[in-house]
Amino acid sequence: MTEHAVVIAGGGPTGLMLAGELALEGVDVVIVERRPSQELDGSRAGGLHSRTIEVLDQRGIAERFVSEGQVHPSLSYAYIALDISDFPTRHNYLLALWQSDFERILAGWVHELGVPILRACEVVGFAQDDRGVDVEVSGDVALRAEYLVGCDGGRSLVRKVAGIDFPGLDPSTSWMIAEVEMAEEPEIGVRREGGGIGPVNRVEGGGPFGVVLKEKRLDHTSEPPGGPQRGARRRLRDGLRGAQPEPDLSFHRHEPAGRLLPRGPCAARRGRRTRASPAGRPGPQHRRAGCREPGMEARPGGQEDVTESLLDTYHAERHPVGARVLRNTMAQVALSSPDDRHQALRDTMAELLSMDEPRRRLAAEMSGLGIHYDLGAGHALLGRRMPDLDLVTADGPLRVFTLLHDARPLLLNFGEPGGVDITPWADRIRSIDVKYAGMWELPAIGAVPAPTAVVIRPDGYVAWVGDRTQRGLADALTTWFGPPAAA
Repeated sequence: MTEHAVVIAGGGPTGLMLAGELALEGVDVVIVERRPSQELDGSRAGGLHSRTIEVLDQRGIAERFVSEGQVHPSLSYAYIALDISDFPTRHNYLLALWQSDFERILAGWVHELGVPILRACEVVGFAQDDRGVDVEVSGDVALRAEYLVGCDGGRSLVRKVAGIDFPGLDPSTSWMIAEVEMAEEPEIGVRREGGGIGPVNRVEGGGPFGVVLKEKRLDHTSEPPGGPQRGARRRLRDGLRGAQPEPDLSFHRHEPAGRLLPRGPCAARRGRRTRASPAGRPGPQHRRAGCREPGMEARPGGQEDVTESLLDTYHAERHPVGARVLRNTMAQVALSSPDDRHQALRDTMAELLSMDEPRRRLAAEMSGLGIHYDLGAGHALLGRRMPDLDLVTADGPLRVFTLLHDARPLLLNFGEPGGVDITPWADRIRSIDVKYAGMWELPAIGAVPAPTAVVIRPDGYVAWVGDRTQRGLADALTTWFGPPAAA
């Protein structure tokens, strides 16, 4: 039986990102992935939001994605454009890049970090005890790990076997998605009731075409009736004919069609006293407006004796964020309804979102740049992403995100050199004296007072903010990085 510290079930974006983060922390991790390669049966999600790109930038790999995608200055909220080009971030745009591409790039990074991926097999069961988890993998492979993480989607076997509920509202709408080669060029663009048609190759155009169709009748099954061949072809053909004025839009090839089932707010909770838990947001369960949500973020690391308490923070921090994403999803589905009443509501929303303050607030939330974890009262930076400032250090100019490439926690001292003493935690957190003369600005909030020091978690969020004292510093360091080392 092969032993690892962590086994990850699922080699999609969340599983790959988590594996990379753990590898940077020196954790022995392995991915179990049912696909024989990283290839996808279709393009899937079509873009990355600003905060997701920032997370990649924090690890020094953002340019790999940006160089292959297309930059757009606006987000779409129920097909209402929200310009974010004035946001205080280096990545004030939406990056159009198919999931089939960004998964490939992520897999390349994980390979560079030496993470093994067991392909063409999947987790089929597990049993846990006080010290770890015995993981049963198809093909008579047995693994032993301290923790098992289920990044295997909304129908996660890990979640089900661990007895973790997936409560939520039943879907009210279903969407058919497919890639289609058509005999004639279709009408490109979005549709009044939502969805639309566009070329998979955004640069060169032409077929195949990505199709998203809102179905007339709600069906709770994950695949169209009749399977991906007969039933899907019939429904796609009927939907396409209803969407276009041309008489002949028959298609001669399509990738297996699937459904997006928008689901109401749900919980993704780590069960108490368990070493198996789901991670990430189950994307296919809700409509993502074509983009990858800003959820590919790893939790901060720490000493073994604080591992349990750190894992418990996952639900407290991420569940409210996921619930707001799903609430926005439901609102967009309602605004995309084609009847006159909902369209009147959409027109009213479009007028409101043409104003700067509502636009900035909603766009900050959608892009992930406005995420705020409740870490207590205090400075506006506390619990929010650290801005990527251009710092002056003893080693020359450096960006904040450059200092986060190794995924280590960081204390930045903007006050008197050597004025913040973290000696008892020096083996776990890096301390740097820096200078910064520019404005401190947060998306949707604006200018905030300059702090004298900040502690930044490996995920880029601020865990402590100092004024002229070190009040609360020891508590914050203990919470996130363990108790002080013995003298």
